[in-house]
Amino acid sequence: MNASEKWWILGLLLCYFGVLLVVAYFTSRKATNQSFFQANKSAPWYLVAFGMIGTSLSGVTFISVPGTVGSQHFWYFQVVIGYFIGYFVVAFVLLPLYYRYNLTSIYNYLDARLGRLSYKTGALFFILSRTLGATLRRYIVINVL
Repeated sequence: MNASEKWWILGLLLCYFGVLLVVAYFTSRKATNQSFFQANKSAPWYLVAFGMIGTSLSGVTFISVPGTVGSQHFWYFQVVIGYFIGYFVVAFVLLPLYYRYNLTSIYNYLDARLGRLSYKTGALFFILSRTLGATLRRYIVINVL
C-alpha cells in the first residue's frame, strides 16, 4: 500500500467519524437520560428486545460457534440452545418487567430489592465479564486476520 492510499483511507475514516458526530449532535440536542435509556418509552419492548439480542451477537459468534459445534460432535450445541432459550426469557419475561417497573437496568432492580451491595457486586461482575469478553473477541479476530 503506497502513501496516497493510506491518506485516502485515513481521510475516508475521518469523514465517516465526522458524519457520525454531526448525526449525534442533531439527534441528541433535546435528549435526556430518560430518552437515552428508555427512548421515552416510545419504542415497544419487543423492538428493544430485538436490538438487545442483536447487540449480544458478534462476528466471533458467526466464526466460532459452527466450528465448535462441528468439532465437538454437537456437544456445544446444547449451549447454543440454552442461549436461544435465554434470549426468549429476556425478551418475553425480563424486558416487559423493565417497562412495567420503569427500570433502566437489572442493577436498579438489584439495588431496590437486595440493597446497594448486590448492586455493586452485579456491576463488578458485569464489568469483569465485558472486559474479559472484549479481550477474547479481539484476540480471536487478530488470530483470524
